[in-house]
Amino acid sequence: MTPSASAEMRAVQIAHPGGPEVLRVVKRPVPQPGVGEVLIRVEAAGVNRPDALQRRGLYSPPPGATDIPGLEVAGEIVALGSEARPWRVGDRVTALLAGGGYAEYAVAPAPQCLPIPHGLDVVTAAALPETFFTVWTNVFERGRLTAGEAFLVHGGASGIGTTAISMAGAFGARVFATAGSPDRCRACEKLGAERGIDRNTEDFVSLTRELTSGRGIDVILDMVGGDYLPRNVAALAEGGRLVQIAYLRGSKAQLDLDTLMHRRLTITGSTLRPRSVAEKGALAAALRAKVWPLLEAGKLRPPIHATFPFAEAAAAHALLEANEVVGKIVLLP
Repeated sequence: MTPSASAEMRAVQIAHPGGPEVLRVVKRPVPQPGVGEVLIRVEAAGVNRPDALQRRGLYSPPPGATDIPGLEVAGEIVALGSEARPWRVGDRVTALLAGGGYAEYAVAPAPQCLPIPHGLDVVTAAALPETFFTVWTNVFERGRLTAGEAFLVHGGASGIGTTAISMAGAFGARVFATAGSPDRCRACEKLGAERGIDRNTEDFVSLTRELTSGRGIDVILDMVGGDYLPRNVAALAEGGRLVQIAYLRGSKAQLDLDTLMHRRLTITGSTLRPRSVAEKGALAAALRAKVWPLLEAGKLRPPIHATFPFAEAAAAHALLEANEVVGKIVLLP
């Protein structure tokens, strides 16, 4: 049933900036879809690192977005705003949000919705948007990765990392990944990485040079930043591309511009959440054309590490921040 404008829903609220314990299940009004928006009855919501940063007060929602965390959901459309084409009430979708996913109902811009791929359950579908949008725009659009090239992702066992490994491999690249333990390295290899590299005991620069017969890596996707910058540059092949999407070890580093110039390297980066609906809609269209067929053919499948009910959102965040997750965590209303 379509909820009325006065109806309430359960949602997970950030009581105040802090640790996982500040997450609280509360009652909130059901949001109403505006022009170009749909209302989704949430059946599953993905948990992502930006949610934890928002909880700690380090990553504010964009202007106008709800303060409820959650950047991706899957479920059923139960109401439409005007101009919400091509969707209809009853359509089952997964959607990228600017926020609000940790709730029984969430509003999403129509262009940021995608049909749940045939053969995927709703939990797996909820784990798609944030990482698939991010990997597609950064690795394939900005990084221009092509078949036969060498690709390295740092944090290979994370949600972004596992998606990057699977997607790069599906498009014919040679894939390498760093991770924080031998077990996580082996998990990366099971997902398709040619070699998992233990960041605590192995040097990814010398090892990837050896594995590529001295050529180096064509595209690196990095979430670490800080002192990884000069090492990433050293690992790149001539004409290589470094794509920066986070900086867990700091936003500042030194760079030898002579190396950058003489080896014709490219350093780029992006953020996803602040981008416009039109830009995100274009990414959704590209994913539906290029990646959704691979999901429906069973050639891509994001690993789900664990699911938690909304009431245990704090435990989900604690697990995420323990850095022992392989793949994604999903919340269930």
